Amino acid sequence: MASSFLKYAVLLQKYRTPLLVASCGGVFAANMFYHVFPDVSYRQLYQAWSKGEPVTLSDKLEDLFQQVLKDYSGSSSKNFSAFASFGFHPVSAGVPWLPAGAHIGIPANFNSTDDDHSGITNRTIFINGKTVEWDSEMGTALKDSLVFSLQAQKFAIAREVARLHSGAPIVSAAVAPFCLGGVWVYSVVLKQVFSLHAGPALLRGAVNLVALGLGAVSYFLTLDAVTQWSDYRSDRRAAGVSRDYAKGGVEFYDKILSRNKTLRALMGQKGEEMYAPSGNLFPANILQLKHTPYTSRREGILALMKRDKI
Repeated sequence: MASSFLKYAVLLQKYRTPLLVASCGGVFAANMFYHVFPDVSYRQLYQAWSKGEPVTLSDKLEDLFQQVLKDYSGSSSKNFSAFASFGFHPVSAGVPWLPAGAHIGIPANFNSTDDDHSGITNRTIFINGKTVEWDSEMGTALKDSLVFSLQAQKFAIAREVARLHSGAPIVSAAVAPFCLGGVWVYSVVLKQVFSLHAGPALLRGAVNLVALGLGAVSYFLTLDAVTQWSDYRSDRRAAGVSRDYAKGGVEFYDKILSRNKTLRALMGQKGEEMYAPSGNLFPANILQLKHTPYTSRREGILALMKRDKI
């Protein structure tokens, strides 16, 4: 057993550089898979279905999508396509300059208006095993928080366009391999500092575990930083299209905060664990430090409007 372990250790030491490169490349490829092939992965995952058939995006939302592309980049783009998604706000994946392009999912509630809530009320939502009654006080509050003005809808879609245009998926996908390489660097540096390259195998193993822990911490901190950078950057670019888009951004985040407060009340203890009283999200687990606060994103747009007089 010990002999086999030593053989593997020798092989790892001998081929550590190509193994490290292959590992980092494999992790990056895995993270980029659904952005490189969004039509067969991400789009299938978020596609809205009804009665066993995929829902087709309405002409109204297709026209809205094309209008946002023109407003954002000056022309419509064949590298972007839209589809009908489930949920209550747009989702997106892909890289615009790759063959498969970028795909943005637009939810059915974007068909709804103050006078027509059919894109919302035709759904059955269960919370804590109970159906939400749309005519109840809390149901009405939730329904109102899911109806967006045309300005807010444009901002929400433009935000996704901006995120994909900036190459955020590539930057996010690079975090894991970057930190994996950092584990190797931590290991080498620690062994040099404590002169353990020729030391006992047990101590070297302990150093490797410490390096692995430092790499994990680096990953979560870096991923949080990259996510927040991407979120704020996308907001600024979308709000910078025009004053209407900026006003729509403020409304969009107001509605999200209102929705989350309503869900917090409807979901009881689970809602209190998921949503803050302000409407921001609590971290899903102790390893994820912080979501980009919706309150900060809203304030960022207001500051942009004031500073640049959008």
